[in-house]
Amino acid sequence: MNQPPPGGAVDPKIVEQFRMVTANIRKVILGKDDVVARLLWAVAAQGHVLLRDVPGVGKTMLAKAFAASVTCTFKRIQFTPDLLPMDVSGSNVFNMRTKTFDFTPGPVFTNVLLADEINRAPPKTQSALLEVMEERQVTVEGTTHKVELPFVAIATMNPLDDEGTYPLPAAQLDRFMMMLSMGYPPEEAETKMLEIHLTTAPVVDRLEAVVTKEDVLAWQAAVPQIYVSPEMRTYLVAVLRAIRSDDRNLRSVSPRSTLLLARAAQARAMFSGRGFITVEDVKTLAPDVLGHRVLTSDSAVGRELVAHCLERVPAPA
Repeated sequence: MNQPPPGGAVDPKIVEQFRMVTANIRKVILGKDDVVARLLWAVAAQGHVLLRDVPGVGKTMLAKAFAASVTCTFKRIQFTPDLLPMDVSGSNVFNMRTKTFDFTPGPVFTNVLLADEINRAPPKTQSALLEVMEERQVTVEGTTHKVELPFVAIATMNPLDDEGTYPLPAAQLDRFMMMLSMGYPPEEAETKMLEIHLTTAPVVDRLEAVVTKEDVLAWQAAVPQIYVSPEMRTYLVAVLRAIRSDDRNLRSVSPRSTLLLARAAQARAMFSGRGFITVEDVKTLAPDVLGHRVLTSDSAVGRELVAHCLERVPAPA
């Protein structure tokens, strides 16, 4: 069933690059290899990542460490209640010399965008990211401007019960391929963290890039070539149907979710050196891809609902 088509082998160089980037980020982020791996799977699948956790657990540091590991441009937006949409996407500014309006690009015109504390800004400002996250372009006053590829948005989000936060609209949440949580590091990793970070210069500033922008584009071009058998396609749809029909889920889960789950599974298979996806790929990634798309009492319950529905769906033989 899960045999790849002829010529479907994965380039070993891609697998080695995945290990190189993971090892480079590990110099800064300790004890979180699973989160780092998921971030890279999302990047390879052309997805965006939302990091939801309490302040101070390394969300921003993870985004900066990834950007430092790749020869890509990097920009950061600190979301605040007074941030305007034009501060994100850019605006037309009148040029006194030419007597015309010239477009001044906003910080979204980059390869890696860190949207820090995205839920501190009101929904109107958050909506400035919708078009560029989905279509890799920005439209300002009727004119469309393309962003340079690759483009990946890594957003951090504080818990909604923190003071000064706004809930993310469903349309904004749906743009993120995965929602991840850093959590607290293991005791040994936290002790090692003190040894590494209690230095005169920030460790992340000393990281050197280990892959190029072209390498990341090669990852993204290779992911669609990973084989998804008819049985696996049927299984993916069955998982989504189980979630949609569950009475505990109060929100519609879009067909885009099915596609994003399949793409993420392809990326995991590729970095594992396989030319085809398996049930294990889907089960590993479904809570991260689908957990924030269901509406329950909290995100933890949402992940449990996805896991429960996965158990109800029989895997292909």
